Amino acid sequence: MGNRLSKIYTRTGDDGSTGLGDGSRVAKDSARVTAYGTVDEANSAIGLILAGDIPDDVRRVLVSVQHQLFDLGGELCIPGHSAINDADIDRLEKQLDAFNADLPALKDFILPGGGITAAHCHLARTICRRAEREVVTLSHHDAVRPEAIRYLNRLSDLLFVVARVLARASGHGEVLWNHERRKG
Repeated sequence: MGNRLSKIYTRTGDDGSTGLGDGSRVAKDSARVTAYGTVDEANSAIGLILAGDIPDDVRRVLVSVQHQLFDLGGELCIPGHSAINDADIDRLEKQLDAFNADLPALKDFILPGGGITAAHCHLARTICRRAEREVVTLSHHDAVRPEAIRYLNRLSDLLFVVARVLARASGHGEVLWNHERRKG
């Protein structure tokens, strides 16, 4: 394992810069820092879901996802590093298909809600979508492996399906968008 921090503050970022994993320094608002920071935010939002009462199969998947998001953050923090691969994306797709198999077909749009853990899952999904957009922005300036973007895209799909599962498991059910509410 790498260096361990014995002191949390270093003062090296007081000038508005931060160190990347390769030792180089960049502005704290650079596209790269924004991208891996938003991946970290998505990981924290998944931690909120895990803090709730959720089914064991969902818990296992989300714990694994947290580790992969940490790896992805490392990939984005170290230019040229790779941590996410096609097998990780394939695993997400299999998990997504398994969770989706027991859900009714979608006939309406679903609004965020359906109980606290489902709502947290919707929040994690939207943060994941933002992380995906930030990584795409980074890819316009620096090399980004396509697996990183594909992973985030698939993860947001998985989180949508997991939110549906959690809404049903909680007994709250899904919150459907009422497109006729304005008609009268």
